Amino acid sequence: LQLVESGGGLVQPGGSLRLSCRSSGSTLDSYAIGWFRRVPGKELEGVACISSSGDRITYRNSVKGRFTISRDNAGNTVYLQMNSLKSEDTAKYTCASEETCARALTGNGFDNWGRGTQVTVAS
Repeated sequence: LQLVESGGGLVQPGGSLRLSCRSSGSTLDSYAIGWFRRVPGKELEGVACISSSGDRITYRNSVKGRFTISRDNAGNTVYLQMNSLKSEDTAKYTCASEETCARALTGNGFDNWGRGTQVTVAS
């Protein structure tokens, strides 16, 4: 399983971006997929996670109500819709896979990490 992220960029505070995590090769439908972010010098943060069937979703508190994770298994893609972006959302966002979202906020146990896409929120 190889995951590739896209959709990052520069956006003003209050703006929106949609990130994509696409699988090349194996299908995604057997995996829970998590989105994570990292700022240099800080710990990795779990942002959101969606179970393989899409029926269980986890968000970190600071993004609840602003971010939405979804998946299109037929299209081998998981999305992260980010609205009302804040400067503190600035980070490199990466997706990874696991069997479940049980450890989605830490990233422990997640595998097949993508290379990431940079999100910068600035005026």
